[in-house]
Amino acid sequence: MSSKRSGMPATELGGATWLKSSQSGPTGGNCVEVAFLPGGDVAMRNSRYPGGPALVFTPAEWDAFLGGVADGDFTPAHR
Repeated sequence: MSSKRSGMPATELGGATWLKSSQSGPTGGNCVEVAFLPGGDVAMRNSRYPGGPALVFTPAEWDAFLGGVADGDFTPAHR
């Protein structure tokens, strides 16, 4: 992460509107939430610990992450 805000408490990202995937179950599960910040950065936090640390990605880092997801880079190996 190149952003100086990575690892900061999510509660310090004032005004952030956190979004959870529509794929999340009603009980929350093991989910992350994202917030699109002014200036284009994207923050990510663990939905189970909303006051915990947030990772903050630059727009280029976020685009690279989404590209990796689309390419299947994070798909676990078959069991």
